[in-house]
Amino acid sequence: MSDKLDLLLERAGRLLDRLEAILPGPLAAPPWDGAIAWRYRRRSSGHGTLDPVRHVADIRLTDLKEIDAQKERIQRNTQQFVTGQPANNVLLTGARGTGKSSLIKACLNEYAPQGLRLIEVDKADMTDLPDIVDLVAGRPEKFIVFCDDLSFEEGEPGYKALKSILDGSVAAATPNLLVYATSNRRHLLPEYMKENLSYTHTDDGEVHPGEVVEEKISLSERFGLWVSFYPFTQDEYLAITAQWLSSFGVARPAIEAARAEALVWALERGSRSGRVAYQFARDWAGRHPAS
Repeated sequence: MSDKLDLLLERAGRLLDRLEAILPGPLAAPPWDGAIAWRYRRRSSGHGTLDPVRHVADIRLTDLKEIDAQKERIQRNTQQFVTGQPANNVLLTGARGTGKSSLIKACLNEYAPQGLRLIEVDKADMTDLPDIVDLVAGRPEKFIVFCDDLSFEEGEPGYKALKSILDGSVAAATPNLLVYATSNRRHLLPEYMKENLSYTHTDDGEVHPGEVVEEKISLSERFGLWVSFYPFTQDEYLAITAQWLSSFGVARPAIEAARAEALVWALERGSRSGRVAYQFARDWAGRHPAS
C-alpha cells in the first residue's frame, strides 16, 4: 500500500511540474539598465514579458512644430513627474498625424537622462496593467505606460482594468507610474445618436447625461490632463514640411522650391497632417540628395 501511495505521489508531483511549466507565471523584471523603453507582450503560452526597444525613435521636442501649446502642457506635466512633483495621467486626443505619439516619444528622449522610462502596452493587454504596476513599484525610475491609438468597443475587458488603475481601485498606481494615452476618440468608446435621448433636463435648464453616457465619460475623466490636437492649416503644414526637409539637410532655397510639390502631395493624400509632411520630406529629400 505504501509503495502504491509513493508511486501516486511521484506521478502527481511530475504532473504538477508539467503544469507549472505551461501555466503563466509572474511577470519577470527585465534588465532595467538595458533600455529606456519596453513593449509589453503576452506570449501564446500566456506568459507576459517586457521586450526592450533597442532603437527608440530619435525625435526631439525641437523637431515638433505648430503644436507649441500642446507641447508646453505635456512637457510641464512630464517635468513635474520626473522631479517628484504631483503630475497627472494624460489623454491626448484629436486629428490623426498631428504629433500626439511623437510628442510622448520626444519627452522620453528629453527626460530619459533624469530617469524617465516608457512601457508601451497594447489595449488588448490592458488587463495585465496591475502586474506591470506591481513590477515597477519601488523602482527609482519614473515610468510612463504608453497606450497608443487607444479606443475600446463595448464590453472589452481592458476598459475596466485601465479605469481601475487610473482611479477608483484599492490597488492604485504607484507614485512612479503615469498613463499617457493617445486616441482619436475623446471618450475612448463609440458614441451613438440614440444616446442623446438619455439626457434629461431640469426646469432650470440643467443637463444630466444618462447612465450609458456617464459610463463612457467616466474613463476619460480619470485622465487628469486632456490635451487636444487639431488639423493643420496650409501654412502650418508647409512650416512642418520645411522643418522636416531641413532636418534631412535640404537647403533653404530648395525648401522654398518644394512648397508646390508638398501641397500636391497633401492634396493626393487628402490630409495636411504632420505625418504626411514627414513622408513628403523623406520622399523629396531622397529624390534630391544634393539639394
